[in-house]
Amino acid sequence: MTFTKNQKQKNMAKRPDWIRVKAPNSKEYENTRTLIRELKLNTVCEEAACPNIGECWQKKHATVMILGSVCTRACSFCNVKTGRPDLLDPHEPERLAEAVGKLALEHMVITSVDRDDLPDGGATHFANCIAAVRKSSPGTTIEVLTPDFLKKDGAIEIVVKAKPDVFNHNIETVPSLYKTIRPGARYFHSLNLLYKVKQLDPEIFTKSGIMVGLGETDAEVIQVMEDLRAADVDFMTIGQYLQPTKNHAVIDRYVTPDEFKYFERAAKTKGFLMVSASPLTRSSYHAGDDFKMMREARMEKLGAALESRNEGSSIGGGRQS
Repeated sequence: MTFTKNQKQKNMAKRPDWIRVKAPNSKEYENTRTLIRELKLNTVCEEAACPNIGECWQKKHATVMILGSVCTRACSFCNVKTGRPDLLDPHEPERLAEAVGKLALEHMVITSVDRDDLPDGGATHFANCIAAVRKSSPGTTIEVLTPDFLKKDGAIEIVVKAKPDVFNHNIETVPSLYKTIRPGARYFHSLNLLYKVKQLDPEIFTKSGIMVGLGETDAEVIQVMEDLRAADVDFMTIGQYLQPTKNHAVIDRYVTPDEFKYFERAAKTKGFLMVSASPLTRSSYHAGDDFKMMREARMEKLGAALESRNEGSSIGGGRQS
């Protein structure tokens, strides 16, 4: 049976129990919301209508969105406004650093709108924000979730030189859906960006994620896993796509928790240091805790490799010529 767009929207309107969350109403949530307003900062939590906003803001976790609130792209999955972008605010890095201090964040996530209108795509502004947070809160680890910097030569190098702890750039979906879901982007350009980050600075953790429930096949998801590992990506996230409004891409289906467990197992066999796959997984969800576990996983991996190398040397050293 073939459904029209309106029929599919109607069928997907009622979310399954595993995707429902409580409306935010805690005191901590309101305090975080008030601080964000006072410092005139944008958050992707609000702009993208993230379902986890209540939980995260209650814990004083927020993903700040720099470079304004208007995007120069028009991805069909995203709820961020598109159109003529805001003027660049030179004081934003200082306000961001102030927010990190007042929220006493151990781990900070900085993302942005796409800024195709800027010569460097906003890379220098990212670097300035990283520097401001490093100066005021040197103990805070920093994760950036960047746009693709398409046709912005030298932009990746600027951000990498600022040395974020985690460089995240989301693939978002499988290649076959790019024309309808992410029309302004290029799948292999995004893969090359992630690979280039690792080539420029192997110490930086790299991270990427996709949404499922848009019409992709399991085989396509597995192929994305393999492509990301070929680009030496450390951490993959997989979450359910949720339609922000009726004008956005229609949900093809709700992926079950058991299917997410299958994706998680499959991704772990590919060699990622960390995998997060669940209906409510988002790029920045539990980012701080995940960073700590990813760092520990790298240390264990390096330790195992060193131990194996030492054992090999001992065996070789014991041979008689």
